[in-house]
Amino acid sequence: RCSCRRRGGGLVQPGGSLRLSCAASGFTFDDRAVAWFRQAPGKGREGVSCLSRSGGDTYYSDSVKGRFTISRDNAENTVYLQTNSLKPEDTAVCYCAARRPRTYSGSRYYILCGGMHYWGKGTQVTVSS
Repeated sequence: RCSCRRRGGGLVQPGGSLRLSCAASGFTFDDRAVAWFRQAPGKGREGVSCLSRSGGDTYYSDSVKGRFTISRDNAENTVYLQTNSLKPEDTAVCYCAARRPRTYSGSRYYILCGGMHYWGKGTQVTVSS
């Protein structure tokens, strides 16, 4: 069985930071694009940070650009999302994701964030004072 086990998340004050991690089980991250998505209350799931197979290209949504950083540790088979300067509007359930290693074409967002196949179970991030 292939899955992503996530850690991190929780309650943090505005302006604070959290580091989310996601460890793969049954497959490796090192040859796959990986991503973090989130779903805020009453909204659809959106990709906020995506990392290419090579690690040389990233996508960040406008809402998190400059505040979030996605990274991958191939030796630990883990993907991280460092979140800084958190805002109440960052409150959401966060999911890590990975996809099969093949060529994707289309919009920049789809090339980096589309077609995700493996999903973590989600971790709640709540930003509140």
